[in-house]
Amino acid sequence: MFTPPAVALTQIKLFDISYKECPKELAKGAVTSGTTMAANCFLVTGKAENSTNKTVYDADIFGRIYDANNDSVMQNRTRLGSIAEVPPGISDFELRISVPANQPTPLKLKQFKAAGFSAQVRK
Repeated sequence: MFTPPAVALTQIKLFDISYKECPKELAKGAVTSGTTMAANCFLVTGKAENSTNKTVYDADIFGRIYDANNDSVMQNRTRLGSIAEVPPGISDFELRISVPANQPTPLKLKQFKAAGFSAQVRK
């Protein structure tokens, strides 16, 4: 019986987190999941620091996003997306999010972090 080697998660530090409105071509047709309610599209950007000497793959991005009234923008969700590859060192990342149009800005981005694998898991 063959047991595949355990692949440990590698932690990725995320910093310099900010956001901006999506360019018009990305924002077209933005709706929140499960509804036809209007949504605003934003790009969350920042830096990802991989302190290992190996590329990290499929790094899940976690964080909390609040609106101007401190209400959660992503109800019951802390996984916001992923980064396909994070090379060793510091690199830029970008994440597209949709926020219900009735939630006031500015957004507050908190507790952002990422974790991925040192080998490709999904093909």
